[in-house]
Amino acid sequence: MTDEQSKKSKVELIKEASVGLRGTITEELADATTEHVADATTKLLKFHGTYQQDDRDLRKLRRKEGLGKAYSFMVRNRIPGGKMTAAQFLGELDIADELGNGTIRITTRQSIQLHGVVKGNLWDVIHRINAIKLSTQSACGDVTRNVCCCPAPLRHNGLRDQLQRLADEIAVHVRPTTKAYHQIWIKDPETGAREQVAGPPSEPEPDPIYGKAYLPRKFKIGLALCDDNCIDAYDNDIGLLGVTEGETLIGFNVLAGGGMGTTPSKKQCFPALAKRLAFIQTEHLLPVITAIILVQRDFGNRADRSQARMKYLIHNLGVLAFKAKVEDYLSQAEAICGVAEGTVPRPLPQPHPADVTGHDDHLGWHEQGDGKWFLGLPIENGRVKDEGELRLKTALRILFSDHVTNARLTAQQNILLCDIESHQRATIQKVLADHGVVTVDQISNTRRFAFACPALPTCGLAVTESERALPGVIDEVEAELRELGLADAQFTIRMTGCPNGCARPYNADIGLVGRSVDGKTGEGRYTVFLGGNLIGTRMNAVFKDQVPRGEIVATLRPVFIHFQENRQGEETFGDFCDRIGVEALAKVGQAV
Repeated sequence: MTDEQSKKSKVELIKEASVGLRGTITEELADATTEHVADATTKLLKFHGTYQQDDRDLRKLRRKEGLGKAYSFMVRNRIPGGKMTAAQFLGELDIADELGNGTIRITTRQSIQLHGVVKGNLWDVIHRINAIKLSTQSACGDVTRNVCCCPAPLRHNGLRDQLQRLADEIAVHVRPTTKAYHQIWIKDPETGAREQVAGPPSEPEPDPIYGKAYLPRKFKIGLALCDDNCIDAYDNDIGLLGVTEGETLIGFNVLAGGGMGTTPSKKQCFPALAKRLAFIQTEHLLPVITAIILVQRDFGNRADRSQARMKYLIHNLGVLAFKAKVEDYLSQAEAICGVAEGTVPRPLPQPHPADVTGHDDHLGWHEQGDGKWFLGLPIENGRVKDEGELRLKTALRILFSDHVTNARLTAQQNILLCDIESHQRATIQKVLADHGVVTVDQISNTRRFAFACPALPTCGLAVTESERALPGVIDEVEAELRELGLADAQFTIRMTGCPNGCARPYNADIGLVGRSVDGKTGEGRYTVFLGGNLIGTRMNAVFKDQVPRGEIVATLRPVFIHFQENRQGEETFGDFCDRIGVEALAKVGQAV
């Protein structure tokens, strides 16, 4: 190993040797003697949109029976802006029923995940997703992930349609150029063969943006408007905050370096909100985005993956030095984008004073502005399934088969049913009611703004429960707030099963992050964070660590009481906690 190689992480060496993300994926998928793939291949499969997992609920039992892990794969779609046709949604349900675990999950990045896909079905799943004109390419891995933007089809001023078009353009621009994805997962139209269309090249195709080894870590881009930050622009690597004058989009404030993941045992690791970098005209978006990615590609940490996100590069360089490097790369970026050198102004202009002022989850019935309606439907933790009296999956099958032509997925794991005629509203409401599906007017504010990551039993990183635990936590919180007369309070609770922050817990009013498990009882323990806000512009702070699942609400109760007694006007819970401070709130809890 050379000195240069010794400074790179194992994953970096795997990427470099993969010949454009091919590796031995095809050969290992064809091997019917195993139910899993090798570790190096799992790293490459992420770029193709899938993670190898196992059912952790079954580990102990299988160990006793002398069996190995019950392996399966999670497959994630790339769906820019969360836009789907009815046929595509029905196709995802069919794939889940026939080749997965029968459920689909809407993610916090406006996408869909399928769980429980065994190795022998993986090729069919990814191939069928492409057959319905969706894709899994770059849904995971060290590249730009799904590009998010406000999903609401509000057409009265065209602003959100502009965001959606830009999200599509960006997604196409940042997609890797390697032909590996097509060669591995798409049938040859002439022969119908499942194998690669052509043998891999001796060298990977040159990728002008990503180079040979792609990015040091995952990279996220999101577009929002100042009065509606429904996608949490500040926790993206690049947040594009649309600035308007009246009903005209005049450009974007570029935010750089957001990221929710952290490793508590490493002091140099932390979650972060993006920094305000520059204001740019809409026509300059692609070159500026490209220049930022190139800086992260060339200067991001490739030795320590825990320090590889762009937020650490910006922290180490400082915002001004990072901005200078972006300006240095603008000429290269302009060439990649096919525009004349000097098109983007240098130096990059200072950020516009405009900033986030609001958040809208777009739930309930709304006029679109074109004579039609959309219905924002809450889906608890994004899980689409039939269970007991709640037959959500069946209801959506009926609606997408006969009544609804398209939908949008939200960053809160909900769904918007779009382009509905006025005369259809009553029928749609009846279908939902007949299948036990609740609408936003039937749930509390606490439940409305809460969501969780999947965690156990499928996620290999999970320390504690999350998706399966949060509904019970919400039940208890609802009871406390009703008793205190705070049922109408509007705040968000976000829970994750580990510190990686997939459900964005670190800028929530209340963040619950899995920390450890009691060795005797098996009960999960959580770090409780307080003081973020619904509009996503403020980090919260640790209120109490190692709180047992059964004591979460008891731990919060004194704070709720203090909020009820000392709230100023219409002050939100997160604003109150930030004003008082977690240290003072901790003393309140001790005094009760």
